[in-house]
Amino acid sequence: MGKILSKLWKVFDIELIGSILILIIKNIFMNPKHVKVVIDRPLWTYHPKHKNIFYTLNYWYIEGVMWGDWEEQDVYVMWVDEPLETFEWDVIAIIHRNDDVEDKRVVAPEWMKFSVEEIKEQTAFQEQFFDPVIELVD
Repeated sequence: MGKILSKLWKVFDIELIGSILILIIKNIFMNPKHVKVVIDRPLWTYHPKHKNIFYTLNYWYIEGVMWGDWEEQDVYVMWVDEPLETFEWDVIAIIHRNDDVEDKRVVAPEWMKFSVEEIKEQTAFQEQFFDPVIELVD
């Protein structure tokens, strides 16, 4: 077993392997329900590259949680009617994109309840370009 591992270490970049292990550990021990979100695309702004996408929800990422595109996990923020910078709330739904490498999280205060249809309507400004399936989180 030792010879196999030493050969693997020679073949693969040690920094890359270390980074992947750190990401795996962070994702395993992260509370999947309560998250800290950093807003990079505030409410009422346009996408920096795709000017046809106007953000009707605060949007961006969960700090320190990497996903399928090797970027931090993207999040839609429900219920807030003003631009934000950061906040901590609960994941209420996951949007699985059948035609993309990453899922999206939907967050809101734990006392707020949204139906699949409400989430679909509020995220349509961006999800209309994909084939999403919405899963509510208990």
